[in-house]
Amino acid sequence: MPQTPSFLSKQKGIRGSPRAGAGGSPLATAKMRTADARLPSLPHRAQWGILFGPYPLPRHAPDPMNHTLSPVHVIGGGLAGSEAAWQLVRAGVPVVLHEMRPVRSTEAHQTDRFAELVCSNSLRSDDPDSNAVGLLHAEMRRCDSLILSAADRHKVPAGGALAVDRDGFAASVTETLSSHPLVTIQREEIAGLPPDDWDSVIIASGPLTSPALADAVRALTGEASLAFFDAIAPIVHRDSIDLSKAWYQSRYDKPGPGGTGRDYINCAMDQDQYRGFIDALLTSPKTEFKEWEKDTPYFEGCLPIEVMASRGVDTLRYGPMKPVGLTDPHNNRRPYAVVQLRQDNALATLYNLVGFQTKLKYSEQARVFRMIPGLENAEFARLGGLHRNTFLNSPRVLDDRLRLKAAPRLRFAGQVTGVEGYVESAAIGLLAGRFAAAERHGLAQDPPPPTTALGALFGHITSGANAETFQPMNVNFGLFPEPETQPGQRAAKGRDRKLAYTSRAVRDLEAWLGRLQVAA
Repeated sequence: MPQTPSFLSKQKGIRGSPRAGAGGSPLATAKMRTADARLPSLPHRAQWGILFGPYPLPRHAPDPMNHTLSPVHVIGGGLAGSEAAWQLVRAGVPVVLHEMRPVRSTEAHQTDRFAELVCSNSLRSDDPDSNAVGLLHAEMRRCDSLILSAADRHKVPAGGALAVDRDGFAASVTETLSSHPLVTIQREEIAGLPPDDWDSVIIASGPLTSPALADAVRALTGEASLAFFDAIAPIVHRDSIDLSKAWYQSRYDKPGPGGTGRDYINCAMDQDQYRGFIDALLTSPKTEFKEWEKDTPYFEGCLPIEVMASRGVDTLRYGPMKPVGLTDPHNNRRPYAVVQLRQDNALATLYNLVGFQTKLKYSEQARVFRMIPGLENAEFARLGGLHRNTFLNSPRVLDDRLRLKAAPRLRFAGQVTGVEGYVESAAIGLLAGRFAAAERHGLAQDPPPPTTALGALFGHITSGANAETFQPMNVNFGLFPEPETQPGQRAAKGRDRKLAYTSRAVRDLEAWLGRLQVAA
């Protein structure tokens, strides 16, 4: 039996973080968890009628645990990089995972853990039958996603959404990768382009890519930098919420995964309270942009609440503060407006304000948000914030395997490719990892069909979007081809139409997973 090369078992430069939990090291915290945290959970088995299988290699393919393969270098230990690394090692391909934290931190991260969630703890809807992101969850589970496995293991009640305990989730991903014999971790910043002798690299450095690397890629592609602003919602200590005014209820009493139908804390407002709150949002001091940032747009799916308020007095009542599906038990009426708080950790001691991303100055946030009934004495575990994200003009610079056209040894994954959202970022990491693994084994992996959630999202960033107007995008059914209809048959509508999308996706994903060919 061949000896395992030394790089397969060593970890370089791992440091503890004073904010990583007891003992200082996120790895120490992670190792308190059971070893089976690396194994995928199997929710939705009955619905999908499938089990997670091994990485689909044909019989004549190289041995998937062949330790003589050269490693693939993955830059970035976020959701996309972690998922890409996992897909590679499952296929028997060694990985060197480069993460610059804690050597160099960012304005948004708080720890040095992999897959740290910085904006929200929600992975959004988990409904695979009628929601595009729920379908994406299901497809990723079928592909043995590390991110979805960790999310299922550390989920917290959130109605119909899949939300997680941030610390447990990140610790699980960190432990899984750190303990894998094919993963080498190097805590370092990759300043500039990777060395020429790295023949296969996945750059998953995220929207907070270090300036040196971003400048190097921009020089290589000749493209102008693209960017948008993203915002972070505040988090409140649950025991500081006044439940004589607030109450527990999910919208329409929907329980969702691991929930009870009473998964959110709701704070009601009457018309006068709502109008006063809107006035405070509009008039309070806000973070000022630097001159070079002033033309940077916001991502529409994550607008600061005060930007939404500026679009019209009722905008928030039809957005994150909509009262539909909720009844205030204190008066048995539907409120004029509602602020919802979602559980943020497994202990249910922290709750985040749903949809309340903000660029209000820190000194104003506590004052303004304490105007919300039930939050008059709120204690904040974290205030909201704003950070600038960078992304590629992917339809112009990437090929149909996520490789940089100007330097095919470099693949890109995650939000830097122009997808928006935790799940979408991890999904592109999953594909990048599979493409790179197949390449290492001398195999050809086709892109997923555009009729699947994975394929629709992938198609948007590689060929479906207009390069002249390209902007970050969440997965949605508008990215899918229309469901087929027979001559004379009326097109399905509503839920039946969504089921047509999702049932087709299940079928086509299975066919894709079975296709992996020896490269010519």
